[in-house]
Amino acid sequence: MRVLGIDLGQRRIGLALSDPSGTLARPWQTLERGASDRKAAAALAETIDALARGDDGLSLVVIGLPRRLDGSDTDQSAHVRRMVDALARRVATPIAVHDERLSSHEADARLAATDRDWRRRKARLDAAAAAVILQDYLDAHRTSLAAAADDEE
Repeated sequence: MRVLGIDLGQRRIGLALSDPSGTLARPWQTLERGASDRKAAAALAETIDALARGDDGLSLVVIGLPRRLDGSDTDQSAHVRRMVDALARRVATPIAVHDERLSSHEADARLAATDRDWRRRKARLDAAAAAVILQDYLDAHRTSLAAAADDEE
């Protein structure tokens, strides 16, 4: 029961994958966003479909939803919801959104602990932020995800 985490940025899209048990998230890759939402949605849909066809499959996609510290929507929240809708029309894999407050800050702090060079960290930041979002989701939904995995067996 593998899960894909997505951090939708303005310039780049960070991707993270869980292990097959759906327990641990790890940064996977970063996609350049491209010039249009349609192209970004098409590239993501292609990636999701390829993962779903893979040996471990893909049971869920988790997309980070930007929120302010008080929980209200940001300027980017509506954009992310439109991308979620566009993806939902293109892929069969279920999609969930998850609060991504401070995920980029947490990811940068984790990367800074092992790499002081900002340029090298920046190249890995989006995928690391996706891993933070995905791990937070996996931790918050551990019981329901385990029950869904048992139902698949």
